[in-house]
Amino acid sequence: MDWVTCAHSVACTGIAVRPSGLCLAHLSPDRLSEALAQLSPGRLIDLRGTTVTSDLLSRVLEATGGRPGRARLDRVRFTGDVRLSGVTFAGDVSLDGARFDRLASFFGARFEGNASLAGARFARELSFHGVTVRGHVSLDRAVMARDALFSQAVFGHGLSCERARFDGYATFDGARLGDGAAFRGARFGRTLSFRKVSGHAGFEAAHFAADAYLSATGRLSAARARADGLLDVAVAGCGVNLRGVEVSGPTTLKLTDSHADLEGAVLRGPATVSGRGTSMLTSLRQVEAADLALHGLDLSACRFAGLAHPSGVRVKDCTFALTPRGMRVSLRRPMLRWFSRRSALADEHGMGGGAADPGATPDRLAALYAGLRPSDRATSADFASAAWEMRRRAGHRWWLWVSWLLYGYATRMGRPGAWFALLAAIAAAAALWTSTGHGTAMPR
Repeated sequence: MDWVTCAHSVACTGIAVRPSGLCLAHLSPDRLSEALAQLSPGRLIDLRGTTVTSDLLSRVLEATGGRPGRARLDRVRFTGDVRLSGVTFAGDVSLDGARFDRLASFFGARFEGNASLAGARFARELSFHGVTVRGHVSLDRAVMARDALFSQAVFGHGLSCERARFDGYATFDGARLGDGAAFRGARFGRTLSFRKVSGHAGFEAAHFAADAYLSATGRLSAARARADGLLDVAVAGCGVNLRGVEVSGPTTLKLTDSHADLEGAVLRGPATVSGRGTSMLTSLRQVEAADLALHGLDLSACRFAGLAHPSGVRVKDCTFALTPRGMRVSLRRPMLRWFSRRSALADEHGMGGGAADPGATPDRLAALYAGLRPSDRATSADFASAAWEMRRRAGHRWWLWVSWLLYGYATRMGRPGAWFALLAAIAAAAALWTSTGHGTAMPR
């Protein structure tokens, strides 16, 4: 402690008031009235380490006209209900290490500066509903033993809850996060509702012990997070990072004009990723998901290498990259090749390049193409053809070359017709040449 403590006893950590050497909690009634008379609106409040009852808090706020200036309330212990409705803090507020034994309600309060509650402990309910903070709010390492309400709150310069613990129900519905919110390493013991939130948010390495409903604008990250229950994410115009996330229950990801990255995710329950507008999925590399449905997404740039269960992925109304169309002449076999356009995975386009994925080998891509299950027949046929093509590139079976050359692995049935037309043309030309030769060689 960096302040002179109360002389009443060694156990009292309250800051001493001059000249008595006692804290406000241990002043006599007359001395307390004199000390409170020195307070005025906009002036500093320094109650560090003091045990504050409901009555003492009310008298302090009344002395400041409900508009205190800077407030230094570090390690204060509030033994009664704390209700700050209508109070405006004109300066920065520090409540680091404070203890709230009963209800802590900041509903209707306003903070003109920053507010720090790092390491604070709330034994009962905490309400920040509708609170406006022009500066930054810190709840790093805070412990909320009961429900915590932050709905409709406005944080002008963001919110930090790194390594905080929310043991009860937590809601941030409709909150505006300003410069964003950080929940790195936080733990949520019960349901988290983070719906219709404005601003970006980061839940890196967070632990959701129950259901979690997340949303954000701009950017949302839950990389390396763990969810023991349901994980529901709904975003619009946002980038979503779910790399390495681990979900035991169902997973629902709804994208509207957004993009998401699921690389390395472990989805043990049924999972659905759906998109509206220009929504895309950028990576499913190393994903473990036995039941994954993709709907309405742009998958033209999505990497699939290392996908653990391709047969468990159902694809509907999604777009893939397209192979080029045309003819190529090469010194390697086959020397002459023509290409028909088909749907392809982005991993195939990266094969052979300088930044090629070592996991995107022809054998593995063949397994991916054979396992994925697109709903439309055209894409299914393209993937079947691509699976044979990858096997041919891997060097399996000489007859695959013949199959590709003659009828395109039975998926390009126009190719036998072309061969037949070519042979018919050659036969007709030969017959014409023969008949012409016989005509000129007749005896006189």
